[in-house]
Amino acid sequence: MATLILSTVGGLFGGKIGRAVGAIAGNLIDRKLFAPKGRQGPRLGDLAFQSSQYGALIPKLYGTNRVSGTVIWATDLREDRKKVSNGKGQPKTTTFSYSASFAVALSARRILRIGRIWADGNLLRGSAGDFKVATGFRLHDGGAAQGVDPLIASAEGRGRAPAYRGLAYVVFENLQLGDFGNRIPSLSFEVIADEGDVSVGAIINDLAGRAVGADCPTRIGGYAAYGDAVRGAVETLGSAIAFSAYDDGMRLRVTETGAQAAAITEADLGAVRGEERSARLPIERRSASTIPETLSITYYEPSRDYQQGVQRARRDGGARREAKIELPVVLAPEIAKQIAERQLDRIWAARASAKIRLPWRRIDLVPGQRVAVAGSPALWRVDAVTLDRMVIEADLVRLSEGGAVIPNADPGRGLIQNDAPHGATAFHLIDLPPIEAGVASMPHLVVAAAGVSSGWRRAALLLSIDGGASWEEAGVTAAPAIIGAADAVLGVGSACLIDEANSVEVTLLNAAMTLGNADAAGLDAGRNLAMLGDELIQFRTALPLGNNRYRLSGLYRGRRGTQWAIAGHGAGERFVLIERDALAAITVPPSLAQVMVMAVGIGDGAMPPTRTVLHPGQALRPIAPVHLCAERMGDGRIGLNWVRRSRDGWRWIDSVDAPLAEEQERYRLTVTPDVGAAEQVETMVGAHLYSPPAGATSLTVSVVQIGIFGPSRAAVIMINLTSGA
Repeated sequence: MATLILSTVGGLFGGKIGRAVGAIAGNLIDRKLFAPKGRQGPRLGDLAFQSSQYGALIPKLYGTNRVSGTVIWATDLREDRKKVSNGKGQPKTTTFSYSASFAVALSARRILRIGRIWADGNLLRGSAGDFKVATGFRLHDGGAAQGVDPLIASAEGRGRAPAYRGLAYVVFENLQLGDFGNRIPSLSFEVIADEGDVSVGAIINDLAGRAVGADCPTRIGGYAAYGDAVRGAVETLGSAIAFSAYDDGMRLRVTETGAQAAAITEADLGAVRGEERSARLPIERRSASTIPETLSITYYEPSRDYQQGVQRARRDGGARREAKIELPVVLAPEIAKQIAERQLDRIWAARASAKIRLPWRRIDLVPGQRVAVAGSPALWRVDAVTLDRMVIEADLVRLSEGGAVIPNADPGRGLIQNDAPHGATAFHLIDLPPIEAGVASMPHLVVAAAGVSSGWRRAALLLSIDGGASWEEAGVTAAPAIIGAADAVLGVGSACLIDEANSVEVTLLNAAMTLGNADAAGLDAGRNLAMLGDELIQFRTALPLGNNRYRLSGLYRGRRGTQWAIAGHGAGERFVLIERDALAAITVPPSLAQVMVMAVGIGDGAMPPTRTVLHPGQALRPIAPVHLCAERMGDGRIGLNWVRRSRDGWRWIDSVDAPLAEEQERYRLTVTPDVGAAEQVETMVGAHLYSPPAGATSLTVSVVQIGIFGPSRAAVIMINLTSGA
């Protein structure tokens, strides 16, 4: 700087006086050479937009910042084509997916690590290092020994790829773009350059090298130095702390308020220039009407994902106006509040100014220096120094006393992204009985999937119908389902009445899952329908027990023809809340012996979970008949009767029979006596007369309805012939 040069030259010609004259002259030249020519430091928002322009400035990062960076290398989008099966006899659909590989420069100095990453404002990578979308990722920290990235080297050719030493950057390899409209999203990165807070003095010294000596212990959360780095940093950080900057004849000294002040003694004051005399400490004060009443500080708020925060300080007595300081620094809210309070105090203290005359021996004073003047309780800053006829004239500005108390401050509310890790996939493959209106014509399975962690989003589904020998894509999972497991065995109850005797406790998969109550109207509309084991139930009350556990009571049992599973419960069996938007349907060919489904999420590693269903097609088969009963006739025969049910028309319609939903009404009746041979007949009506063989004392009767795609489950009764029917 000019001050340093002229101070040294002055020292060669005149010792102490020469150095002082050089410092004063140099300072004047500094003011000319480095006079304000528009803001040179960063502004709020400079880090918010990603660019890829040639010549774009790369900041030097200190502490922790959220930055967007500059794209420095990219490939063309990669297109992948895949054919997806739509079921037997249906043409396959060709699907397209796109990915991109690119590099983003973040800092012009070495960094430690990358924390979170946002894409279009949504979390792409959590603080645990988990990505929400499939991608390869590498960090190059900007070290002096940094090597060439292998992907860039392979794309550009041997010897043509730079190592970008001294530049911290990241590389994304095949980032899947489906979630971003098949384009590279706008990214921002949480960059940790120095672990924890960093001192203002350390930043200035690192930027300026030996030209500046800064002793500023105040610590800030993060800072990004752009452009004319030294000047911009000092100018910007000067808004955050009260410091003095002066030339000591060797280099520029930057000291924070609180450093030792030079003493102006009683004997120094009131020097005479010719016959002209002056007051020893003439103080002038500007009108309070020229001083702002409120000062607001705008800054980056780390607890709100580095969104802009505002803290205000107010002091009565000034003009009804507000001063604003844009401070592109990462700060805790209480520190920002303290800065606002201190800066407003400085503005008010600077109302007072003074012009003092000193003897030539005080030529060592330089602009920016802090002084203590005899007879004044306040400290002062030297604003300007002139030498005239062996008298030093110094313009002073009063400094505020400041304060060490850190005030309480509210960071405000912000839209904070959920940062739970994606975690592994948990899912159930359910051969669901008919729950929708209409008649199914193809077998279909439903996948209810969620994550062990609440941050889980989805997984790709793969289907195998040959025992795992080959797999084909089957779409993706739906919204996270509410799933869990039973803690104990649900007792046997009736499907004809509300089960008030039994209840069951279930533990849900993660803390983000909740269950609620349902009134009669809600239950009638299908709310709180759940698969417990193989039985479909509805529950009226879900009582929270803590630790993701609920007690379910007021049970409607055996829904949609699942009475057969009422007596087959066990501890640890699956619990799945049946909600349409949380189920992914998979259509499979009919008459399969086995179907396997694999769910592949980004948190599932090399062994993704797999589920198997044997002989799928519950929705295609008729529902088992009900009200099977027997009556002994006068001639000794047994009259058997039952009621048909349908896999369509579940709503109760007065005086109207349920639709048949099959090509014809047809039953297979099997009667097995305890002596003699079993008898099997087919009938088109819901009744039959049976003649038991001589000596028979009991009968086992089963009835199935024969449908288009196979028989229903059997309705079964036991008849004791010795006590009458």
